Amino acid sequence: MDIRVAIVGYGLAGEVFHAPLIAATPGMQVAAVVTGDSGRAQRARARYPAAQILPSADDLWARPRDVDLVVLGTPNPTHVPLTLEALAHGLPVVVDKPFAASVADARSVVDDARRRGLLLTVFQNRRWDGDFLTVQKLVAEGTLGGVTRFESRFERWRPMPRTGWRESADPRDAGGVLFDLGPHVIDQALQLFGPARLEHAELDRRRPNLAVPDDVFLALEHASGVRSHLWVSAVAPQSGPRFHVKGSRAVFTKYGLDPQEVMLKDGARPGDAGYGEDAESAWGIVADSDGRMDRVPTLAGRYGAFYQGVVGALRDGTPPPVDPEGSIAGLAIIEEAMRIARD
Repeated sequence: MDIRVAIVGYGLAGEVFHAPLIAATPGMQVAAVVTGDSGRAQRARARYPAAQILPSADDLWARPRDVDLVVLGTPNPTHVPLTLEALAHGLPVVVDKPFAASVADARSVVDDARRRGLLLTVFQNRRWDGDFLTVQKLVAEGTLGGVTRFESRFERWRPMPRTGWRESADPRDAGGVLFDLGPHVIDQALQLFGPARLEHAELDRRRPNLAVPDDVFLALEHASGVRSHLWVSAVAPQSGPRFHVKGSRAVFTKYGLDPQEVMLKDGARPGDAGYGEDAESAWGIVADSDGRMDRVPTLAGRYGAFYQGVVGALRDGTPPPVDPEGSIAGLAIIEEAMRIARD
């Protein structure tokens, strides 16, 4: 029997990322969609006619036996309370990043899930970006030699600030690019090179009348000796390299973002021909000390691997695709960056 999934929230996260990936995963089905927006409800009903379309989370909690898993694609400030409510109703949870606005809140959620013996995992989907998988492969194979410096940029051009919680200065809202894009680049650095401490942080507000940072630089030193320099920005009309990885034998440079988000928005699905594949013109380059430059095909991105991992965790007891402890480590770096900025 398929795992019956309730998706709470049907904005960008729910409609573009979670629902298509769940529907494409063997052993899963979209059983319910929770949204209070009539237009989104209409789209969900058309796309998933067998699913219940519910106006509020309370309607879902009234019938918890109808589903086997809750996926939260809701605004940041709702992640903790909704996760705790789902766990209290005996339901395992997938929650979007950042899954809490503070380390303390995140720890309380993880502890609650453990006490109840329920799965809790965080949708750190950028672990399955094709360009990141390519960097992982190059590092693991030793192509670059011993890595000394890892540079990562996730930059956008949004000259007009948004309204609502995304630009809110209330700490509970986890607004700004540090909480939006920061969890991705921090998590990738920690996955590649292990635990790290924050050495330096620059949190700037470039657009007028903005209450939260929109241009951020973080410098990390990993216990392994590697240094990571990370940039996230909403005010970059032209982005720098997505990855620039320096090793003792060679350097890898890659421009452009993973194509899966655009593909999912355009209606493509995992399993479709060409899904997750990078254009050849966007492949990265390995350059060595002899002046040799080789184009490196980007591995295909595979966001669907996250939900395949969720199926394994629920059915076979395998480890979750993302251990929330790793996300807590990323939150700790964000908290330290905010403290540095305040001081």
